[in-house]
Amino acid sequence: MLRPIRTLAAAAAALALVCACNSAAKTSSSPSGASAAAGAIRGVSDTSVKVGGIVSMTSASGYSKKDTDLGARARYQRANAEGGINGRVIDYLGAEDDGQDPAKNLAAARKLVQQDKVFAVSPMSSVTFSGADFLDQQRVPTFGWGTTPAFCGPKYIYGFNGCLVPTPGGTLNQTWPEGIAQVLGGAKGRSVAVIANDSDAGKFGVRTFSQGFASAGFTVSYAKSSVPGTAVPSDWSAYVKDLLSANGGKAPDAVVSVMQTPNNIGLFSALKRAGYQGLLSDPTDYDPGLLAKDTTKQALDGVHVLLQFEPFESPDAKMARFKADIKAASGGKEVPLNMHMLTGYMSADLFVSIARKAGRELTVDSFQRAAQSFSDTGTLVGDRAEPQGQKNSFGCGALVQLKNGAYEVSVPFKCYQPIPFK
Repeated sequence: MLRPIRTLAAAAAALALVCACNSAAKTSSSPSGASAAAGAIRGVSDTSVKVGGIVSMTSASGYSKKDTDLGARARYQRANAEGGINGRVIDYLGAEDDGQDPAKNLAAARKLVQQDKVFAVSPMSSVTFSGADFLDQQRVPTFGWGTTPAFCGPKYIYGFNGCLVPTPGGTLNQTWPEGIAQVLGGAKGRSVAVIANDSDAGKFGVRTFSQGFASAGFTVSYAKSSVPGTAVPSDWSAYVKDLLSANGGKAPDAVVSVMQTPNNIGLFSALKRAGYQGLLSDPTDYDPGLLAKDTTKQALDGVHVLLQFEPFESPDAKMARFKADIKAASGGKEVPLNMHMLTGYMSADLFVSIARKAGRELTVDSFQRAAQSFSDTGTLVGDRAEPQGQKNSFGCGALVQLKNGAYEVSVPFKCYQPIPFK
């Protein structure tokens, strides 16, 4: 685990953190609004606020989101340099590794709350979020990438770019369908195949993106969450056969993978070997680190990757600040950027922004009141608003394409009108 941030620690170290009661009822101010007694707020002292994270640093497939932790640390480090949260230093404990395992995810959530006594969990980045109910019941403000249903509805859980897998009555982000339509010169007469892992996240992904592509005018000729979620297939031939005949016996114009690497490497390589000439796209392979191996670079060449934030190639001043913050958190070293860094950074950014709005008297109740009327504009994920983000996505994104070993923006960052989810 990365070491906790101790910016401004000289002042904070003189005071011991006060142990708070585990009871959810004692993590907030009284109903009358009176100030909570000193030491009654879990994770909050006069000089600091304690935050932890949960990230899939490791996984059975070898996929890692470890740089999510670095991104969060970079944002907290800058916040502390600016005075913290209304004068309180952010005591970031780093992220627990859940190994992309449901039992470990819940165990990590329990540890952070019951042992470490954190005020908030930010970031939370894992396709396995089994600790969601516990964190919500314990009234722990939690922030992460809203790619699982847990980010859509619970009172204390927030997606940094909103809710991406809503329940009926919510809305769907149309960045991916509209972006691919732009690359293909329109959706009319075009077909798309959507494939995902056999997991809760995969099933929701197929359901939501199928609706989005259909709404944009595509024919969805294939939509299955059929790839095992626990092990990468050694033989992709059966999947390739189904995909290449999905469009009435012909190949679809686009194959959209709602999976993460290394699944995408195997699938895209197999499709290319079979002669597929259509568009390939996924939402996870925006990572220069993946280009270190020639086989990986070849598999991803030409692939359009969905982003729900400003591309690193953007000249926007906020992107320049993000890069400077990552460099500072890396000890002044230039490091290859990836989307996991941005995920951690923007999860931390949303937490910091709401907590600062809550004022000096920081309690769970004051935090929630601030969240109920929170909004800002022009961030790296577009315009944000709560509690709308607990039901709808913020609706913005871009596409980048890997060409000749480098990423290029294929569809610039833009906010699209969301559609109702049915």
